[in-house]
Amino acid sequence: MLQIGFIRQNAELVKQKLAAKYFTDIDLVDKIIALDEDVRKLKIETETLQASVNAASKEIGMLMGKGEKDAAEIKKQDVAQNKSALQNLSTQLSQTEALLQDELVKLPNLPHSSVPKGKTPEENEVIKEGGVKPNLPEGSVPHWELIKKYDLVDFETGVKLTGSGFPLYKGKGAKLQRALTQYFLDFNTAAGYTEYLPPLMVNEASAYGTGQLPDKEGQMYHITADGFYMIPTAEVPVTNIYRDEIGK
Repeated sequence: MLQIGFIRQNAELVKQKLAAKYFTDIDLVDKIIALDEDVRKLKIETETLQASVNAASKEIGMLMGKGEKDAAEIKKQDVAQNKSALQNLSTQLSQTEALLQDELVKLPNLPHSSVPKGKTPEENEVIKEGGVKPNLPEGSVPHWELIKKYDLVDFETGVKLTGSGFPLYKGKGAKLQRALTQYFLDFNTAAGYTEYLPPLMVNEASAYGTGQLPDKEGQMYHITADGFYMIPTAEVPVTNIYRDEIGK
């Protein structure tokens, strides 16, 4: 999520970067800055009034100590009124901060300066190519036919168990999946990476942390009773390991 300080100090740059992503609600930047101004004003008003209440409360004690009860009672009435106003200000501040947060999470991250503007794959720039592209001989069999030939995946039973898009791997197909997983884990841990086995569900804060929320609710399985979301990839829990932490 973009930091409000960065948005406030670089409003035009943020708008330019968002336009490069074809983000349609550019006016949201100005709305966020205006809400931030409201928050800052309300904070000043709240802190000023709180200081006044604190000072008046001390003064009441001094007046009572001097025996000036009438003056103390008048001051108490002022404090009571200010406390009521303070409560209203605090409510406004909380509501405005919540509204600001709701708008902030709608802004996507900004693209790097090296990323070209474009909507389609054809507009992408080829930076580097590696390896040799294979030339399949005539009569090559596509993978879906190889799957049938070697009985690696049972799509029909997968549909019966769960639904479309949930294959049931079997025999050598299941073994291949397990072997590939183990190979990638061994390869990367040998390269110095640490292996993690994260939860397959995350809470709402984690879903916000990696940008799945607030606009991808319809693409994630939601456990409403606990407020958990099934992860789309390991990126979500692994990235959130460092959520709310400042690197040393």
